[in-house]
Amino acid sequence: MQVSRGEGPRGRSFTTAARRAQIVAATIETIAELGYAQTSFARIAERAGLSSTRLISYHFADKRELIEQVIGELYAEIGEFMTARLAGRTSARDLLLGYIEGNVEFIAGHRAQMKALLGIFLAGGLDYDPKSTELVALNPVEGILRHGQESGEFRDFDPRVVAASVQRAVDGVPMLLEAHPDLDLHACAAELCTLYDLATRAHPGG
Repeated sequence: MQVSRGEGPRGRSFTTAARRAQIVAATIETIAELGYAQTSFARIAERAGLSSTRLISYHFADKRELIEQVIGELYAEIGEFMTARLAGRTSARDLLLGYIEGNVEFIAGHRAQMKALLGIFLAGGLDYDPKSTELVALNPVEGILRHGQESGEFRDFDPRVVAASVQRAVDGVPMLLEAHPDLDLHACAAELCTLYDLATRAHPGG
């Protein structure tokens, strides 16, 4: 039976996981500082304090595989953060505003990670499938909007179009932050919340 990398005795598995985490963290820092194009195994090894790039290629076949791991871990972290952030909220309005606030809050606390993620996508570091990417990104927001329409909290509108607008607004914050590093993210979140609160209400004056 073939044993995949990372399996084996508990001590070895722990060491492998720790090394992979070290490499992923160094990759994020390197991309955030130097940009995607300038990020190489040599640069990552230097950042991580590794003696050789072979310590990276042992865990990741190439840069693409490493970048896929970086993106996968970042998305998982965002997902866990947002799940906790929205826990206990039941009304559609609270869920929508919590979604916006939570995304901006995550960005505020993970600037290097979001800068790296932005750099990867802008540089074409990963294949982009518009159809599948749209569905994954919009499903949570669209679900919240449909819930609000069914409960009577939200007015009649195309939930997919509005969901796309909400998602584009929060996805654009890292780019805005890149152009304006001193951007007040608390005020930014409040402005976006006000915008979409007013745009979705069933009774605008309420």
